[in-house]
Amino acid sequence: MSIYEEVEFEDLDYDPVTQIYTYPCPCGDKFSISLEALWDGEDIATCPSCTLRIEIIYDEEDLPPLRDDDDDESGGEEEEEEEEGEKKKQDEKGEEKKEEIDHNIASVLQKSLTVK
Repeated sequence: MSIYEEVEFEDLDYDPVTQIYTYPCPCGDKFSISLEALWDGEDIATCPSCTLRIEIIYDEEDLPPLRDDDDDESGGEEEEEEEEGEKKKQDEKGEEKKEEIDHNIASVLQKSLTVK
């Protein structure tokens, strides 16, 4: 297939959340290519609505670092462990508070029984 246009990397729009680069297509949609694809050496962005394709002109040194999703997941596990630890501490504090309240109630009951 032929290339509609050569586009400089700097002219692309980048979404850091999805890690997708886009460029307006004449059909009204957008050409798109992922950061991962660019790091893999791919340089052709496609339009999902038509058959046009563009060639991206770039140097790998210009690309932002590729986010490693495996690291994000392990970081999520650490956060979960921290949250569980905090919850456990709160539960322990709650149990201590309950014991203190139970002790106070028992003291009040004992005093009220001895007064009468």
